[in-house]
Amino acid sequence: MSFSVALAQIKPKLGCVRENLETIAQQVERAVREGASLIVFPELALTGYFLKDLVPEVALNLSSPEIAKLKELSKNISIAVGFVEASSDYRFYNAAIYLEGGEIKHVHRKVYLPTYGLFDEQRYLAQGNRFRAFDTRFGRMGFLLCEDMWHLPSSYILAMDGASTILCLASSPGRGLTNEENLSTTDVWQKLVFTTAMFLNERVLFCNRVGFEDGVNFWGGSEIVEPCGASIARGKMLEEDFLIASLDEGALRRARIYSPLMRDENLFITMKELHRVERERDC
Repeated sequence: MSFSVALAQIKPKLGCVRENLETIAQQVERAVREGASLIVFPELALTGYFLKDLVPEVALNLSSPEIAKLKELSKNISIAVGFVEASSDYRFYNAAIYLEGGEIKHVHRKVYLPTYGLFDEQRYLAQGNRFRAFDTRFGRMGFLLCEDMWHLPSSYILAMDGASTILCLASSPGRGLTNEENLSTTDVWQKLVFTTAMFLNERVLFCNRVGFEDGVNFWGGSEIVEPCGASIARGKMLEEDFLIASLDEGALRRARIYSPLMRDENLFITMKELHRVERERDC
């Protein structure tokens, strides 16, 4: 179905769950006023990114008052937001939660935790172990959290599981410069989002944060991309922004008729050859 989506490109405060939740509530209220049916927030929007030893202090279980507040907010608009999830066995996950109609519809735990360069997630967080599409009132969707999207099978699995929309929540720092003096991370992300949308015939809703933490600057540039790869809205660089756009079901239909890549995808061959590679590696 067609629907209107808002991307809240915010600047979370490190370790300040209460203040960040208030910011999220304000953005939700704005999205409702402006007629959006879904609002998407960045990775770890409830906590900030470089948490390190703060992880156990800010982690929430799914029955916490903060999650209850999000459930209440989702009675008026569907919500996708990042947080630290505490499991019953005291593991902590970089997670994304999708809420709709006052209920939790899906929780995704980040699978690929970066440990290179300035990243050290796996030292403090447990690793997720699955990618699953899930049903919403706007059709089938799937979550990716930042680094997840850099591993091409992640998006492919969601597409083969029936997702027509990928929600990519990110906390991407600005690093490097291109020959045109643009940020290298911006250039790569824009190419990645375009390629994913174009070749998997999917919408991609990419929501990145902004602001400084530990001397690192997050660049923003959130983007709403149609299944043909066309960008219909792009956020400002290095400052907070609020994007809103209408997504037309007809655009998805046209893209899949014009370029029926998912129709022709052969999962049997893919699985057969991957099993062969696995067997040969074990030899």
